[in-house]
Amino acid sequence: MRAVLKDIGVVIVAAAICCQFYEPTRVLGASMDPTLGSNDYLIVAREAFAHRAPQRGDVIVLQSTLKDPSGEEELLIKRIIGLPGEKLEIHSGKVFINGIPQDDSYTRDAFTSGDLSITIPQGEYFCMGDNRLHSTDSRDISVGCVKREEIRGKAIFRFFPFNKIGMIKDKI
Repeated sequence: MRAVLKDIGVVIVAAAICCQFYEPTRVLGASMDPTLGSNDYLIVAREAFAHRAPQRGDVIVLQSTLKDPSGEEELLIKRIIGLPGEKLEIHSGKVFINGIPQDDSYTRDAFTSGDLSITIPQGEYFCMGDNRLHSTDSRDISVGCVKREEIRGKAIFRFFPFNKIGMIKDKI
């Protein structure tokens, strides 16, 4: 009996430690298609940016002020496109960073809707979904640029569906 209690204690401590650094989450909606699909289950590294700044291409989970049907603030899953201090422009279906057109071959339609010119404020990031025609993201005033403290973590691993299990690659 004592050995069983010891094993249970070890499992509880290990789970508590894991929960400090990793968090499971589920993708809701198609805004990250084709990279991530609705109802994909992911592991998010909470401390991914403890010792390094978020980078272009990182798939992040962020706290938004948008409300879900039950009135709770939504978590969004998006890709970092623009970094603090950069000039980001969208026109003619393309994204430009400091005047350089960006590769969007990983996106759903290789087309970005909108007409925008912004210098990203210090400490903030411009984020978009990979399904650019169906994503509420930094192009929308209700989301805007994402402050560093709104980033909950980096999506690092998909564990469901089983036929797509694996690391989440930074596409940019």
